[in-house]
Amino acid sequence: MRYVMKQKMFALGDDFRIKDENDDDRFFVDGRAFSIGKKLSFQDMSGNELAFIRQRLLAWGPTYEISKGGEVVATVKKKHFTLFRCKFSVDVPGPDDLEAQGSFIDYDYKLTRGHAVAAEVSKRWFTLRDTYGVEIADGEDEVLILASTVVIDMVCHDDSAH
Repeated sequence: MRYVMKQKMFALGDDFRIKDENDDDRFFVDGRAFSIGKKLSFQDMSGNELAFIRQRLLAWGPTYEISKGGEVVATVKKKHFTLFRCKFSVDVPGPDDLEAQGSFIDYDYKLTRGHAVAAEVSKRWFTLRDTYGVEIADGEDEVLILASTVVIDMVCHDDSAH
């Protein structure tokens, strides 16, 4: 499934609207503007919270937890000490971790699980600022992938997140 992500330009928090490939609104990410550390609620269009993203403040480097139903389902962390390219890990319980690698500044990267591509993120098809596509492989957790993409966007494109 392909999604289009667009960050709201004039919002107080980090807000994202996510549309499907048919241009239908599917998800909304509501950033909490006046909180200590970044906190975002990942919601369906009826306002039901599907996931919650919280910045871990006392971590070495940018680190975020993604929770569903109050349980942490992933930790997204920017890897340090990588040669030539930036990388992110998406640590999930068990052996199915994801790794994001590519050009994050240009919105052109892949999330892989082992050697399989779980999702591709690209701005190639868009000219608008902070608008990009996310193509998710069949069988992948769409909310987890999209929430991880929101975290990577915040870390790479928001000076206050560093």
